[in-house]
Order: sequence, then structure tokens, then C-alpha cells
Amino acid sequence: MTTETPPCFGKQGADWWRGAVIYQIYPRSFMDANGDGIGDLQGVIDRLDYIASLNVDAIWLSPFFTSPMKDFGYDVSDYRGVDPMFGTLEDFDRLVEAAHARGLKVTIDQVLSHTSDQHPWFAESRASRDNPRADWYVWADPRPDGSPPTNWQAIFGGPAWQWDTRRCQYYLHNFLAEQPDLNFRNPEVVEAILGEVRFWLERGVDGFRLDAINFCTHGALEDNPPREEIVEGFIGVRPDNPYGYQRHLHDKTQPENLAFLEKLRALLDEYPGTTSVGEVGDDDSLGVMAEYSRGGNRLHMCYSFDLLTDKADPRYLHDTLAEMEARIGDGWPCWALGNHDVTRLATRWQAEGEPAMLRLYMAFLLTQRGSVCLYQGEELGLTEADLTFEQLVDPAGIAFWPAYKGRDGCRTPHPWVADARHGGFSTAPPWLPVPTEHLGLAVDRQDDDPESLLNAYRTFLAFRRGEPALVKGAVRYHPVRDEVLCLERAHGDQRLLVALNFSGEPRELCAPVQARALDDAPALLNGTWNDGLLRLPAYGIAIARCPAEEGLSWDV
Repeated sequence: MTTETPPCFGKQGADWWRGAVIYQIYPRSFMDANGDGIGDLQGVIDRLDYIASLNVDAIWLSPFFTSPMKDFGYDVSDYRGVDPMFGTLEDFDRLVEAAHARGLKVTIDQVLSHTSDQHPWFAESRASRDNPRADWYVWADPRPDGSPPTNWQAIFGGPAWQWDTRRCQYYLHNFLAEQPDLNFRNPEVVEAILGEVRFWLERGVDGFRLDAINFCTHGALEDNPPREEIVEGFIGVRPDNPYGYQRHLHDKTQPENLAFLEKLRALLDEYPGTTSVGEVGDDDSLGVMAEYSRGGNRLHMCYSFDLLTDKADPRYLHDTLAEMEARIGDGWPCWALGNHDVTRLATRWQAEGEPAMLRLYMAFLLTQRGSVCLYQGEELGLTEADLTFEQLVDPAGIAFWPAYKGRDGCRTPHPWVADARHGGFSTAPPWLPVPTEHLGLAVDRQDDDPESLLNAYRTFLAFRRGEPALVKGAVRYHPVRDEVLCLERAHGDQRLLVALNFSGEPRELCAPVQARALDDAPALLNGTWNDGLLRLPAYGIAIARCPAEEGLSWDV
């Protein structure tokens, strides 16, 4: 199947986001400039040249807002404030200016579905049942026996309802009890949230990553039905977590959410060149991605957890991507293989100490139709840190230990200098330890090594930037044979053929006789094309150019 895209190319212009590569920064762990063991905005400023050297198009800053940090910034107590541990609002303004000077767009996290229980809105809402903000959060009376109003479960374990003695009611929290859900059925809440978003637009941000965006509205207060089998696919959905035991029909992904997304898009359209990417966690995440990004009046793009699983299986990947293409219409996806919520890619896809596999996974991600998010450290091949229970700070890991160790293992500090104390991240003991095994992967060890994974990312991203078909082109998938994933990307009169060998053994397969090796191709493209025959080494990567004509025969 083929999906056409508008004939626009290049990272400038209003649709710079279409096909952009966005580098995710987890500020606590990126770079500590003031020596307190916690990364900060000044640290990000100090490393912008490094980020620009990767040849990415934008950065995404995970939350830096004022927060009690029960969920490390995803519990916001002031949407317009910078938490002092990260710096000041003036630091943020300098960061935006410095990033723009280097050609980097700036996107920031927005946590809209819920706030901290320390937010002034919630303090007022919980004070009584008749105050001006009494209906700003989701409140409900108990059942006659005093139990919660529904059987809904929270992602971090236990019921999604918390009893409050002030109002003698329960409030809804899809995450921690310290993260009460806003009531988006109240028009005043919607206008207030849009005002918080406008604040950052006025400060010059280029876009927003929208946390758990399908959680903004709840449905009827009815019990969710049980599910027949536990299906992984979103943070917290595991056999040890009761959240996965339900079909989530009433607690999220409600039709009314679309009206809010359209209001949000209308606001963004007042600021040309801004964008949005929504995080979707749902039983039918691909369908929600399609629904939320199609039509040009909702979100610009969405991503889900479908590629953030343990399945480095080319058939699973092929089927997932092909299904997305079949369903998304004129929408636009965003893909990621790692982020701050899941086990590091090198560990999750069993590529520790296997640079060829990591190069293959990089090429797989960067040749798909859609935009891309790269999580800090992915370009270094960082592995999941194995922490003790005493070292954990993530509430999810503490709650579900030992079956699940939480997210701390993918959030350890970025290693900059192998021989420096704490890997050059900080002069003080950091909030999470720097694993010894990460020091050998530090930036200074890879920077000048032409064979390093870091330089493979730089080279491939520079190559991709110059190929319109890879940035904004349509895609067509071919059947997987012998663990080789084959696809075409086409844009205008350009057509590229891509073949990715997920096997640890060499592969030979038939290819279109029109296929020609690229001029000045990066060395990491190690497959060879010759008169209709493609040879791929183990975990090999091949890209060829073909005439822009229909009916190519690729009999694999």
C-alpha cells in the first residue's frame, strides 16, 4: 500500500515537522551545569553544539516545570514556571534562542490530562463541593458500600480513585494518586489549559509533545469489562500490573476528546510553523494514532508504544507499519524505538555489544514514513542500567519490584567523558548513578572514531536529510522473506529501495534489475546491488535508487 504526502521538502517552512528527527532530552540526566547532581537547562545550552552535530532537526525537552517531582515532572504544580532545580524562565528563553541560532527547533512536553495535587487549581477544587473550581477535576460519590465509583485501575497500580476527606468524594487519577485528572468536560478547564499552552507559544516554542493525550476525557462512570488476555503495549501494562486486566472502554480515549484536540489545533494554527505530537497508549493505539492525526484539524502527528516492545521481529515490524499505513489516511505518524519510559533499545532488542545490530535498528527507524524521536543515549548504544532496589527512585519500579524494576534504568545520566568523575555529567554524585559499562560508550570515546555508532548516526542522518524520499516520501512495503524487511520510498521523481537484514546470517535475494547503488553512499550501507541480485551481510543495510515508475518486480 502507498500513502502520498504533500510535495514539500526541507526543514524550513510551516511543515518542517513532517519527516523531522526530534532528539528527546531528559533534562535531569543530560548535563549538570551547576554541580548539584541534577541536569539543568544551562547544561542543555552547553551541549547544543553536540546535538546540532547529530544532524537532527529539533529537540524535545521532557518536563522542566515547577513540580513536587512525585513523577519527576509529569506532576505539574505550575504550568508557567521552571522548577528551580532546572533553572529559571530566563534560562529557558536563552535555550530557545541558542537552539534557534543553531537551526534547531524546540518542542516541550505538555502534561494536559492531569496536574499535581499541589497545583493551586486542585487545592481549591478539593476544598469544597461549591467553590469556583469544584468541577475542575473528576470527582464522584462512592458506591453505597463506600467503595470507589468504578473498577478503573491506575497505571501505577491499584484503583484509579482516591478518597478525599474534605469533600467526602473520590477523585480520578489515571497515574499516581498525586496526579489528579482534570475534567475536560468543563469548558472553563479547556480554556484554562489552552491558556497555559499559549503562554509557551508566546515564548517562541516550536511545538509540543503531548503526554498521554488520549487520557484527557473520561466516559460514563461504568465498570470496564475484563479482557480475555493481557496485552502489553503501554507503560505499566504487564502481567504483574492489574491495569492490563481490563478493556479500557470508559476511562480514556473518549469521542469527546476530539473536540478538545480541534480546539488545541486551532490555537497552534495561530502560530504558523508550530507542531504537536501526541503520545497514545490504548488497546487500539494504531487506530487512535490515525484518528487523532488525520484531517488536518487535530494533532499534527502521534506516536504509540507499538515499536517500543520487545519484538525485534521483522514480520511484526512489517505488519505494524503496514497496518498503520492502511489506516492513517492523510494523517502522519511519528516513530520511536526508545524513550524515558521503556528499557533501553540495546538491551530490549538484545543488541548489547552488537554494533551491526544497532546500526540496522537505526537504519530501520530512519527509513520509515513519518517523523522520528531519538532518545538521548540511543546514538551511543547505551544499555539498560541494572540498579539495586535501594537505588530506585521511580514510583513504578518501587511499587512493582522485583517483577518490574521501573524506568530508572533508562534514565541514568548521559556519559560525556569516559575518564571523568561521573562520566563528565556532574561534579557531584548524580541523582542516579552512571553505570560503569556506560563509560566506555561516552561521547569522547566515540567522537573521533569514524567506526563508532555515534558517527554512524551523524552520517546516516546527514544522508537522510538530503534524500526527500526518506524525509517526506510515500512508502510501500514488500513481504518479509528470510528475515529481510524490504520497502520503497518515493517522492516526486525519486524512488529508493530499502532492504534491511534482521538475520545474523548473510542473505541473497532477487531485486529489481533497475536498482542502482547510490553515488557516494555512506559506508554503513553495506549491501551490494548487481543485475537483479542483492547481497546483504549479517544485519546488513542496503539502499538503491530506481526509476520513478510503477510495476517494479521485487520477487524476494
